[in-house]
Formats: sequence, structure tokens, C-alpha cells
Amino acid sequence: MLREKKLYFFGVLAALATVTIWAAFLIGTRFAVSGNLTVDEVLILRLIPAFLIMLPLMFKLGVIIKGQSIFSLLMIALGATAVFPYLISTGVYYAPASDAGALAPGMLPFWTALFAFIITGEKPSKIRFFGLIIILAGAFLVGSYSILSSSDQSTWKGHLLFLAGSGMWSIYSVYFRQSGLDPLTGLVFGLFWGTAVVIPLLLLFGDVSFEKASTFDIFSMIILQGLLIAILAMLLYNFSIRQLGPAQTAAFGALTPILALIGSFIFLGETITLLKSVGIFIVAVGVVFASGILEKVLSTLTK
Repeated sequence: MLREKKLYFFGVLAALATVTIWAAFLIGTRFAVSGNLTVDEVLILRLIPAFLIMLPLMFKLGVIIKGQSIFSLLMIALGATAVFPYLISTGVYYAPASDAGALAPGMLPFWTALFAFIITGEKPSKIRFFGLIIILAGAFLVGSYSILSSSDQSTWKGHLLFLAGSGMWSIYSVYFRQSGLDPLTGLVFGLFWGTAVVIPLLLLFGDVSFEKASTFDIFSMIILQGLLIAILAMLLYNFSIRQLGPAQTAAFGALTPILALIGSFIFLGETITLLKSVGIFIVAVGVVFASGILEKVLSTLTK
């Protein structure tokens, strides 16, 4: 019993650390692409260090997966490791990190439920469906206010990219769950093929020179993108799922929009308005409903 309580406690800590890293990713990437690094350079600093760190496991576990459809392999290989971070990083070039918190991780339950229904026929329960409606309402408040009040007419591009990136991650999640792969194998497979396919394309056709970047810029992105996001956040997330279950772990995701809002105000000087704060809070509430954690609590109480 004592060991189970300790594991549960560490699971909670892992979930909190994960959502904190997710918020730091949005804030740090916004700072980088608004300053001395391009989106292509940020992605290179994400993939290559993580690839080198995980290289021994690639030799051990292998990088060939059989028994999957071509589209499933493409999603697992490129969806999470390359396409998702590229879309989100490009998005924070156009729009604030606080918007990204609500429209990227905040929209994940909605997109996941939608694509799970399209791909597998899985239908959300009434409580989860109610949560999805709440998420949409909050996202609409955040998006509409930012577009109407912003002097930068490119904000809408960032919002579309956040939604596209969130949708991409959700498609990846559905196919990864269907694949039956363990998390470490999936991580190794994605890092290998994401790096092997994307890095040559970026070096040949991307905006990669590092002319404006300082040594601090480069190493801070290596730590944030390559170590914390590409490896540590994924491992912590998987650990919390094993100790808490997917529903409770997903509920912690409601903190990401709030942490991104607070962090963007403190570190980036982004404006926090009442309407925007209300929209982000509504998204966070919707995430709790849509995660299924309330169903689990009610089920436990009625037993």
C-alpha cells in the first residue's frame, strides 16, 4: 500500500512536470522564433540532439516496424517528432504563446475525440461531449478576441497552425494507440525517421544559417527542445499514464493553457485581458470534463 501511494505521488509529480515543460515549450519557442532563430533552426536543434542521445536505443530496439499501414507508419514516424513541432513553432511566430496554450494542447481532447470517432468509431460519453463543447466555446473566445483586437493581421495564421498542429498530434495519438507499440519503441522510431527525413530537407531547402543566433540561443534550445520536450516530457508523460491512468493524466493537461498564459505574461510581456483569461479558463474546464476524469470519480463514488 505504501509503495502504491509513493508511485501515485510520483505520478502526480511527473504529470505536473510534463504540463510545465509543455508550457515552457510554447513560451521558449515564441521567444526564439521572435528573436534570433528561425523555425527551421529550432526544429534542427530539437531533432539532432534527441537523435544522438537515443541512438544507442535505436541500435538495440531497431527502427523498422512491421504489421502497420503506410499511413500509420507515416503518422508515427513524422507526426509527433517533426510535423507537430514545426506547425506549433511556426504558429508562435505569428501569434502569442498564451493563445497557443488554449488552441494547441487545449484543443487536443476535441481533436482526439473527433479523429477517434472517424478512424475507430469510438463515441465520447455525454460528460466528455459536454467538455468538448466547453473547449470549443473557450477556444472561440480566445481566437475571436485575439483576431479582433490585434494590430497584427497575421495572428489568424498562428491560430490556424495551432489548430492544425493539435489535430496532427491527435491523429498521431489515435494511430499510435492502435499500433500497440510501447512508448519507448514509438519514441525511438519517430526520432530516427523524423530526423532522417526532415533534417536533409531543412538543410537543403530551409532557412538554416544560425547567423543571428548566439551560443546561448543555441544551447538553450538544445536543452528545451532536444532534451526536455523531445525526450523528458514524453517519458514523464508515459510514466504518469502508467501510475495515474490516461484519464487522470489528461486532466492535468488543463493546466497547460493557464501556465502558458501566466508564463507569457511574466517572460514575454504579453497582454492579459479579462476576456482572453476567461476564454483560457473555459478551455481548461472543458479539458477536465473531456478527459473523462469526472466520469471516473463519479463511478468510484457510486460503487
